[in-house]
Amino acid sequence: MTATSPPPVRHTETLSRQEALQLLKGAPLGRLVFSHRALPAVRPVNHVLLDDRIVIRVHSGAALLGPARAGAVVAYEADEFDPERRTGWSVVVTGEARLVEDPALQQRYRAALEPWIGGEMAHTVGISLDLVTGYRIGAAGE
Repeated sequence: MTATSPPPVRHTETLSRQEALQLLKGAPLGRLVFSHRALPAVRPVNHVLLDDRIVIRVHSGAALLGPARAGAVVAYEADEFDPERRTGWSVVVTGEARLVEDPALQQRYRAALEPWIGGEMAHTVGISLDLVTGYRIGAAGE
């Protein structure tokens, strides 16, 4: 594409649940969306997809702890875009956030997920995969 040529025509494709989860599984980072003090909060976090849930780790002062203790409904979004080609995908999972209390599961999840930020990540949170949606933006004919 040059500065004088028009951008190629793009289309949006709805992903199946399986396709969306496969893309999410390969994504290194996502955005957790939850309610904090009656306002929307968004946090970038790394995750792992295990046992039909998104697993993240949080520190003891994390704003998510209260909602996770209450089983609040949250959203988790991951994406990847290529600005040059104007293509990409986005996956959103909506589900309940719950603290993982089982010691064996905590150990398993901690072994599978190394947080990107430093500090003691004392808590593990699982997000159920209740509603999974995804879209891909691609060139016409792809």
